[in-house]
Amino acid sequence: MYEPIPGDVMFRALKDKSAIVMAVNARTTVGVAEGIFRAAKDLDSAVIFEIARTECNQDVGYTGMTPGDYAERIMAAAKKVGFDMWSLHADHITVKKGDAADIAKTKELIDAQVDAGYTSFAIDASHLFDFQGGNLREELALNIDVTTELAKYIEERMGGKPFGLEVEVGEIGKEDSQGKVVTNPDEAVTFIKALNENGVFPQVLAIANGTSHGNVYDAQGNIMEQVSIDIDQTKAVAQALRDAGSDVRIAQHGITGTPRELINTLFPKGDIIKGNVATFWQNLMFDVLQVYDPDLYKEIYDWTMDNYRAKNPGKKDNEIWGKNVKQAIKPFHDRLYALDQDALDTIEALSYAEARIFFRSFGSAGTASIVRKAMEG
Repeated sequence: MYEPIPGDVMFRALKDKSAIVMAVNARTTVGVAEGIFRAAKDLDSAVIFEIARTECNQDVGYTGMTPGDYAERIMAAAKKVGFDMWSLHADHITVKKGDAADIAKTKELIDAQVDAGYTSFAIDASHLFDFQGGNLREELALNIDVTTELAKYIEERMGGKPFGLEVEVGEIGKEDSQGKVVTNPDEAVTFIKALNENGVFPQVLAIANGTSHGNVYDAQGNIMEQVSIDIDQTKAVAQALRDAGSDVRIAQHGITGTPRELINTLFPKGDIIKGNVATFWQNLMFDVLQVYDPDLYKEIYDWTMDNYRAKNPGKKDNEIWGKNVKQAIKPFHDRLYALDQDALDTIEALSYAEARIFFRSFGSAGTASIVRKAMEG
């Protein structure tokens, strides 16, 4: 009853609603997922839980978890809280080389995710861009071909069961001499049309629109608000897809640090259907840890600085810590998952409160009932 639902059911039910579904990455400790599920239940908000390839894979990523480990923990939290309208999303199934070995290894990951019960998948072959291509279709050919092959493999492995599919065009966070690279409408339309011609029909498209993953810092190492999303470009891409007859909506990555009032008032809900919030929850957990177990916090801080200060010359300690502490989750995994109940209760309470604000900002309160009705239909 509380197992994840197919992502495509959620995306299709909400594609014409003025709402964004929050996609949560709960990669750190128990408590985060429970708090967010409680908020989702109280506000009747559909929600997605996700984890990326680098964090959680068949060889164990930097979280110290396999896809099965993560799935078990999120499913246990859903059952504990008693919430049903959620999906389990394999975020950033990233392919950077696109050769036979890379594809074979990626299919092994997909096998592990399908076996673990994931109900939605994000294929990210955005790195495979041919700058020597003669036209846009040729420049995107590698991305199109790899995305097609992996999407069809997921379909085969799912054995006819429905699933959510997110694809990506435009490498998120990439910069060139002109600044942040952004996906243009022609790229999005060309990419989706080519996939459709190949028999692949995603519901969600991740684009580069000015944001970056994780925390953002200024030259002095102070954490900054993430206000770089190009809203006009995002709207233009979404409109171009509609004009081309596509039902595909946008996935907004890189929301950590984005002011909630900006999300609430300026994000084009209905164009953006999925909003990823990941590092925010990690920051919350470490804020709690600093007070509730300062000795463990200091050990993790020292480990991070010892391993990453020399690799980041010229960077301030605060930035080195904030951008690299995620690598400490694996070596300190067992201790982070064994925090005392007082700390866990605080993490859950804070996650609950912050999730309520996100759900309100995203306009997603009440969406669980909409999805539930769609499933019944």
